[in-house]
Amino acid sequence: MKFFFLPLKKDIFVQIFLLFKANNMLKPVKFFFLLCFIVCISDSYGQISTFNSTKNWRRNKKELVLNIGPTGFLGELGGRDLIGKNYSMADLDLKSTSFNIGFSYRYRFKPYFATSTIIDLGSVKGDDKLTLEPARNARNLNFKSILISAYQRFEMMLYFKESFGHKYKFKGVKGKSNNNEQVYLFGGIGFTYFNPKGNYNGSWIPLRPLHTEGQGFPGRPKEYSLITPIIPVGLGFRVALDRMWRIGMEFTYFKTFTDYMDDVSTTGFDTDLLLEKYGPESAFLSNPADSEQHKAWFANGQQRGDAKHKDAYLFANVIIVRNITYKVSSPRRPQLKWKGMRAKF
Repeated sequence: MKFFFLPLKKDIFVQIFLLFKANNMLKPVKFFFLLCFIVCISDSYGQISTFNSTKNWRRNKKELVLNIGPTGFLGELGGRDLIGKNYSMADLDLKSTSFNIGFSYRYRFKPYFATSTIIDLGSVKGDDKLTLEPARNARNLNFKSILISAYQRFEMMLYFKESFGHKYKFKGVKGKSNNNEQVYLFGGIGFTYFNPKGNYNGSWIPLRPLHTEGQGFPGRPKEYSLITPIIPVGLGFRVALDRMWRIGMEFTYFKTFTDYMDDVSTTGFDTDLLLEKYGPESAFLSNPADSEQHKAWFANGQQRGDAKHKDAYLFANVIIVRNITYKVSSPRRPQLKWKGMRAKF
């Protein structure tokens, strides 16, 4: 990777765009660390955030977050009507969209930094029949898998503006409004449990016990784990609905360390051996191509997947945020000031 240094500017978003373009940073993990570097430099110039009070960020230190939205899969199965592109959004098949829901606790320990503990429940899927790319379509494989994820995330503010207004509103009396706007970058580490299933005669059955690529046979890969480490990276923004509630969006890319999220990774295996040891389900789901000619394309020793690149998946979530930093106290008699006079109610 070559580095391209720019003179410091006040507009951080211009720096991000120019550095991204200059270095051709296509991999999300590298892009994340590049942005961290930019924000740390820009932070020293104090041009990122605006406060009406230095205490305002402390009023958002603790939050509970609900996230829900679609998921997309980037792996061997499915994809667009073209040859697969590793780690690329260009290969995302919208017809194979699934959904996820998650909960998190967020703690903001500095004005520019926060951390979130997150638990997600979701799914991913892919189907070769949904693509018109000839080789993929002929392979005729499909899968779906549950995702149970737990991860810790570190967040860095790119921009935020926060102010707190009066708790009580009175007709004809103007005061400061509640304001909370944040744009932030994040990255983290965690684990995901998955369990790929394939469609056999209308029923979805687990694929790992079928050893569809000869896992465990001499000279073949070992049986894969159903738990993989993950590295989530992404970007989010949020705005305030009132003093206690916010709403926003987050876009997350999950790098995994497995190539078996869809049960496809290396080459085809001898279907006769699979039939003998694991039964007809294993033999069929190892090579379900719809013609003898196509079956020969994915026979024993022929390419079935690409073991050089691991699987990945995406979330595009709506988030609903509840501020729990302080409790809403019972109403008190407020005091208002007009030009040096104090009025009591």
